[in-house]
Amino acid sequence: MGSAAAPQTVKSEETRPREFIFLLCPMFSMIAFASAIEPLRVANRMARRPLYAWRLVSETGDAVECSNGTTVMVDGPVEDVNRDSSIVVCTGFGLERAASKPILTWLRKQVRRGARVGALCTGAHVLAKAGLLDGKRCTIHWENHAAFGEDFPEAKLSNLLYVVDDGVFTCAGGTSSADMMLHLIAEEHGADLGSLVADCLIHTPMRSDNDEQRLSVPARIGVRHPKLVQVIQMMERATEDPVSPSDLAEAVNMSTRQLERLFRRYLNRSPKRYYMELRLEKARSLLLQTDMSVINVALACGFTSPSHFSKCYRAHFDRTPYRERGTPANTGSSKLRGPDPGTGTVKVRSGPRAATAR
Repeated sequence: MGSAAAPQTVKSEETRPREFIFLLCPMFSMIAFASAIEPLRVANRMARRPLYAWRLVSETGDAVECSNGTTVMVDGPVEDVNRDSSIVVCTGFGLERAASKPILTWLRKQVRRGARVGALCTGAHVLAKAGLLDGKRCTIHWENHAAFGEDFPEAKLSNLLYVVDDGVFTCAGGTSSADMMLHLIAEEHGADLGSLVADCLIHTPMRSDNDEQRLSVPARIGVRHPKLVQVIQMMERATEDPVSPSDLAEAVNMSTRQLERLFRRYLNRSPKRYYMELRLEKARSLLLQTDMSVINVALACGFTSPSHFSKCYRAHFDRTPYRERGTPANTGSSKLRGPDPGTGTVKVRSGPRAATAR
């Protein structure tokens, strides 16, 4: 790719590079981390000077294994950072280890000293546990929404790709990390540079902080029937207090029998069965990602009888809710289990020299 002239909006040559401190936690998401750090490197290359520098740290200073089995070297352990630095918490699975007492204490101290904090993927959980998201708008990966909402009701959780609120930035992970970093770059150095970096990364069009994480209901189910979509949206909003099929049908001006035929035709199951599956998927997320008792999980998903909940759960997942608690949550499938395959080691050189490399 040919080089491009630095945009007019870039600040003066005397500006000191803004430093990002990436806190790598065990089992962090590699794609979220890479999508966040690469826009900084490209911004330096496009501007032809170091606008950004970064360091990688871990709690102890030891190398960290990410969720795909790759091991990444870091520059050292956590320590006090400059007041104008930005700390980015990188997590994935294993949130219990990520939100350790020393890390929570360190994050609180750095914020008191004036540092800005952010999080990728499930890192919002760590910020919330440190009390740094109280009263703030934030986001987290959609798989963790139910658990996060139960654990941290004081945070203003959204379903957006990324959120920046009063100096705290969070994103859903995956490639949304790139969108968030492009937003921060454009905010500080102008939209021209943000667009130039996005073009270089082949990440166009840039998604905004108004875009939601998940595909729309029609895209997910492969059906665009407006009344079917409306009913499913109602179901998704009411998993704790399920709405009866007759009330759902009435809400979209249909008879219960017409609604039944609609679900059978397009989804090959009854409305009752589809609704049950939605509630059970939420229950599984809560069991794997929170410390809620099985009884409270059942109540949060609309089951008034623990025995009925256990029976339905076992019929759907082929295991009891109690047994689910002892199963690792590091797979994208509700039917499969086991660690992510693949190992390897990558040494990442960080700092200004790496920042300006192509």
